[in-house]
Amino acid sequence: MLDAAKVDALLQRAVEAGDVPGVVAVVGSREGLLYEAGFGVRALGGDAPMTPDTVCWIASMTKAVTAAAAMQLVEQGRLALDGPIADVLPDLGRVPVFEGFDAAGAPKLRPQRGAMTLRHLLTHTSGFTYDMWNADMRRFQKENKIPGVVSCRNRALTVPLAFDPGTRWDYGIGIDWVGKAVEAVSGQTLGAYMKANIFDPLGMGDTGFKLGSDQQARRAAIHVRKSDGLVATPIVVEQNPEFEMGGGGLYGTASDYLRFATMILNEGRGDGGEPILKAETVDLMSRNAMGDLSCTGLKTADPGSTNDVDFTDRMQWGLSFMINPGRMATGRSAGSLAWAGLANSYYWIDPVKGIAGVFLTQVFPFADVKALPLFQAFETEVYRSFG
Repeated sequence: MLDAAKVDALLQRAVEAGDVPGVVAVVGSREGLLYEAGFGVRALGGDAPMTPDTVCWIASMTKAVTAAAAMQLVEQGRLALDGPIADVLPDLGRVPVFEGFDAAGAPKLRPQRGAMTLRHLLTHTSGFTYDMWNADMRRFQKENKIPGVVSCRNRALTVPLAFDPGTRWDYGIGIDWVGKAVEAVSGQTLGAYMKANIFDPLGMGDTGFKLGSDQQARRAAIHVRKSDGLVATPIVVEQNPEFEMGGGGLYGTASDYLRFATMILNEGRGDGGEPILKAETVDLMSRNAMGDLSCTGLKTADPGSTNDVDFTDRMQWGLSFMINPGRMATGRSAGSLAWAGLANSYYWIDPVKGIAGVFLTQVFPFADVKALPLFQAFETEVYRSFG
């Protein structure tokens, strides 16, 4: 059994030390909940406690949910995993490849070679990047007055590729385009599709792109780490977006996300037995889907949003999940699934041990010097209970 007292003590110490303003952590198995607790406050300077029902921006943890929506449509034959995605989204067949700037400072662009696919978008091998980890793309966007993707403006998606589809891995906005594909074939907004086909069946009542009054009342503030400490901010993802950000727009609770994670553990079925995905689809999503390519480190071009991210274990990518090919120092089994959100939210799904964990803080920059080590310590303490 999980030693809840030790996990409690670890998280409480971190809050008391000022490492994070607040944290919620949950752990579940295929059979049900194993641990759930919150510590600290939702906003520094306030007295509302960080509780298990606290609503957080889960950012790129959205990606796995968008992928699940897309794979439901693949099961139905309405989307093709390896056919040209331009058949559904014609604009994606016309995105040029950026090859740097010429001597005069003008961008060098050429047509893409090869057809971009849904698989490329889901595995971050499409050629799309994020400007926060690509200085040249950041310059291109600034000079062409293209906003960042978190603006949720359609123009944010009108950026060139950094390489030809299928030739490299680089983390980027591809899954925002997957959300567009879901909308194109379903005839619904991404949020409406997710609610009907994922959130309602799984009982994820606090998850969505738009905050209701009840969720807003329970929302944790995003904090920014400055040289003299953490500062609460009024940052909220655009609530009247031009597009719902399939790569990072969801708000939700830790317990809601655990329902999604345990659905993956249970081969596509919710805790009531309702089928969300076929077992063979979950198996496909959970295996390396990018061939011999491997993840490369991400060098920050926007230190206010993210630190450098180092993939030291030659991580692979499934159909939206990061996969560790070897056992990790925390105890996480080889072949586990994981990823994170920009405000230092994290999750993992371990099919070997049959457990999943969700850890939510609301702190910038990503890969924070305090929040990330705390997540790793939390995960390590969980695995000590399972041998």
